[in-house]
Amino acid sequence: MHHFDLDLTVDFDHRTLQGSVEHHLEESDRPEAILHTRDLRIDSVEIEEPRGWRAATHRLDATDDVQGEILHVEIPEGATRLRITYRTSPQAPGLQWLEPPQTAGGTFPFVYSQGQSIHNRSWIPCFDDPARRITFSAVLRVPAGLRAVMAAEDQSVEAEARQGVYRYRMPQPIPSYLVAMAVGDLAFEPLGPRTGVWTEPCMLARAAAELSDTEKMVEAVERMFGEYRWGRYDVIVLPPSFPLGGMENPRLTFATPTILAGDKSLVALIAHELAHSWSGNLVTNETWNDFWLNEGFTVYLERRIQEELYGRARSEMEAMIGRSRLEDTLEELGPESRDTWLELDLGDRHPDDSMTDVPYEKGYLLLRLMEESFGRERFDRFLRAYFDAHAFETMTTARFIDYLRKELFTQDPAAAARIDLEAWIHGPGIPDTAPRAQSDAFERGEEAAEAFVATGALPEGTSKWNPLQWIHFLRRLPRGLDRDRLEALDASFSLTDTGNAEILCEWLRLGISSDYSPAYDRADDFLHRVGRRKFVQPLFEELVKTDTGRERAERIYSTARPTYHSMTSNTIDQILAN
Repeated sequence: MHHFDLDLTVDFDHRTLQGSVEHHLEESDRPEAILHTRDLRIDSVEIEEPRGWRAATHRLDATDDVQGEILHVEIPEGATRLRITYRTSPQAPGLQWLEPPQTAGGTFPFVYSQGQSIHNRSWIPCFDDPARRITFSAVLRVPAGLRAVMAAEDQSVEAEARQGVYRYRMPQPIPSYLVAMAVGDLAFEPLGPRTGVWTEPCMLARAAAELSDTEKMVEAVERMFGEYRWGRYDVIVLPPSFPLGGMENPRLTFATPTILAGDKSLVALIAHELAHSWSGNLVTNETWNDFWLNEGFTVYLERRIQEELYGRARSEMEAMIGRSRLEDTLEELGPESRDTWLELDLGDRHPDDSMTDVPYEKGYLLLRLMEESFGRERFDRFLRAYFDAHAFETMTTARFIDYLRKELFTQDPAAAARIDLEAWIHGPGIPDTAPRAQSDAFERGEEAAEAFVATGALPEGTSKWNPLQWIHFLRRLPRGLDRDRLEALDASFSLTDTGNAEILCEWLRLGISSDYSPAYDRADDFLHRVGRRKFVQPLFEELVKTDTGRERAERIYSTARPTYHSMTSNTIDQILAN
C-alpha cells in the first residue's frame, strides 16, 4: 500500500471526522494487510475484486497503550483496493478541536491535525510508520464558510469550494506522519512567487510581515543544498493551542503564533521547518531510533540559513543557546543515560520520548564538527549529494554511516581521524571534540549577568541588545535571585509584559523560582493562552518545585488542560503525577 484516497466529512458538532479511506493494494500486501488505528469506530472493511466490492475478512487486535489497535485484513489474489469506512473519536490524539473562544478570531470553530510521531492513525487507518512512504489524494467536506487546507497540492474546484468541498493530492511519496489538515476561518497572503501564509484573518497582516523573508529562505537553501522539490512552500499560523513550535508538513508548515514577536527575532523556527524539506521530508529517518537524521541535519541547515540571511553573529548566538539547552537536558537525563546517544533505543516506549534536545543539538554538533574538519565547501558538496542520492527515501543510522565513510571520510583520512563516530553515535553526553560557538555579544551579556548578581547593577547598553542576548542573559542568572533585584530589572525593562514568548518563558521561570508574585500572575495568564509544549512544560516544572507552586499549578491546569493538545497535556499529566 503506497497510495490512498481519503474522503472525510468534518463534523464540528460531534468533534469527529467520518468517511472512508481506500488503499491501493500491491502484491506485497498479500495475504494480509496490516494497518495502524487508534480508537476508531470502524463501520466496514471491504476489498475490491474484478467483480466489485465485497466485505473483507478482518480482525482488530486488543488495544496497546503505545501502538493503539492493529487492523489485520485478509487480501486475496486479484484484490486491487481496500476500503475502510470509519469515524474518529472526539478524543483522537491526532486532532485538536477548538471552540470559537479558543481561536484568535473568536467567531468560528477550528480543527487541525498533528501526526508526528504516530498520531495520524487516530484519524486515518494507515501504515503509520516512517519506514514506508505513500502518496495520497483527499476530499475534505467542511461547513460552508470555513476553509480546509492540507499539506498537499490544492486541486479544489471553485464551485465545490463554495459548498465546503476541497480537494488535495500529494504526488511525492511521504511518510504517513506528514499527512496534515486544518479547517477554520482562514485567509491567505502571498509572500513570494511560491510562498505564502495562511492564518485567521485577524492575524494575517501581522503574520505576513513577520514571515516576509520566507521566499529568501527558500532561495538560500537551494543555493546551498539543491532544488526545492515540493512545488510551493506555505506556512499556516495556527491558534495558540498548537503544541509544537512548528511541524514540517510538506508544502505547508504548521506554526505556532508564538513566533510572531514583531521583529523577526524568532523566525529561526521557519528556517528549521523549511530545512526539513531536505532533511526529514526528502530523506526521512527510517525508524524513530534514527530521529537525529531528521533533526540534527535540520538544525544544521537552519543555522546555515540564519547565517546566510542574518549573518554569522546571529547563527552563533542561536547555536550557543542550543548548546545551553542541550546541557540542561543532559543534566536532567543523566550524563550516562542511554537516551543521550544519537542512535536511540526506544524499545516499547512511545516515539514521542525521542523528542528531547539530544537528536537536535548533539546531531547539529556532529555535523558542525564534520564541516569544520573537512571544510565547508567539501562538506556542502557531500550534503547536497546525500540529498540527491537518497531523495524520497528512508535512511537508518547504519546506512548513513556507511555512506558517510565512503563518500566523505575516504576523501581526507586525516580529517576523518578527528571524528570518533562511535563516541558520537553510540556514546553518552557531548564528546570533548564538540565545536563551541562563539559570540562577543553573549560574552558581554554574561559579564552583565555576573555584575548584576554581584552588585545589583542593571545591565548597560540593553537598547542595542537583540532578543537572543536577553534570553542568554536571563539563562545566566541564578534561580532564587533576590526579589528586589527582580523588581528593579522588571521596572527598568518591563520583562513581565514582553511580547516575545522566548524571553517571557525564561523570565517567568526565573521569577517563579524567586517567588516573584508578578511572575505567578503572568504565568497564569500565559499558560491559559498558549499550548506550546516548549513553554508550558518548563513553567509547570518550575511551579511544582514548591508546595505553594504545586497548588497553583494544579489550579491552573484544571482549567487550562481542555485547551491543550494531547501532546502537551500528556507531558503535564506526568509532571503533576510525579
